[in-house]
Amino acid sequence: MTVTRFAPSPNGPLHLGHAWSAIAAHDRARVDGGRALLRLEDIDGGRSRADLAEDFRADLAWLGLSFAEVAAQSTRLASYAAGAARLRQEGLLYPCTCTRAEIAALAPPAGAEGPIYPGTCRGRDIDPALPAAWRLDSAAALARTGPLDWHDERHGPQRTDAGALGGFGDMVLVRKDAPASYHLAVTLDDAADGVEVVTRGMDLFAATHVHRLLQALLGLPVPRWHHHGLLVDDSGRKLAKSRRSPSLADRRAAGEDGRALADAMRAGRFPAGITLANA
Repeated sequence: MTVTRFAPSPNGPLHLGHAWSAIAAHDRARVDGGRALLRLEDIDGGRSRADLAEDFRADLAWLGLSFAEVAAQSTRLASYAAGAARLRQEGLLYPCTCTRAEIAALAPPAGAEGPIYPGTCRGRDIDPALPAAWRLDSAAALARTGPLDWHDERHGPQRTDAGALGGFGDMVLVRKDAPASYHLAVTLDDAADGVEVVTRGMDLFAATHVHRLLQALLGLPVPRWHHHGLLVDDSGRKLAKSRRSPSLADRRAAGEDGRALADAMRAGRFPAGITLANA
């Protein structure tokens, strides 16, 4: 029985893009009578809102989706600290005091998540009293593991190597303003929850190389992945909270039939102005 998960961040209401991702996780688990888990990724500093959790549960029920809720990220901080400590003890993390503005001013090449960090603080003596993020020395980490294989159910066999990781540079694993980055937290969470198929959008495909590396470094099980297409608006941009895409809560309050909406989306029929990219 396959275990999947839907892991939204309560920093804004869910929209149709989230509905699509939730349907993918729910339906993939149901293929063989498995379990779909709901995990709240709620460690994003002051942006996380506890009041949205109940809205999320109501949205999923309105869509006719059944999830078993597991521990939220805010209850797992000890796990993140232990994972970071292990990497630090192995000499694979280093402190970084650079700000985003300072990195951008260096005009480094653009990567998968913005400017690629040029390694300014690698090898520096950093005052421990200064606020610092902790970055993974990616080259040293990959030298330790060697190339790594993984499998995507839609895109077939994949390999994590220097080329695949080149778009990330030395990524942050412990943020200045949060106990862990998305990369470290989600990798540890999926292992702890026994997730066997990670369903998520194609916008996170490249990030899977980072997660595969962390799994190897931390001795974690390797799931399969299923990167689904993204819903985009009529300008070709993916739906996003930051652009205030219409929320599921608003549709629910307006009396729309959530189950009918989910069934229509499964059949490839989306609301006006919405299409599926990377199908």
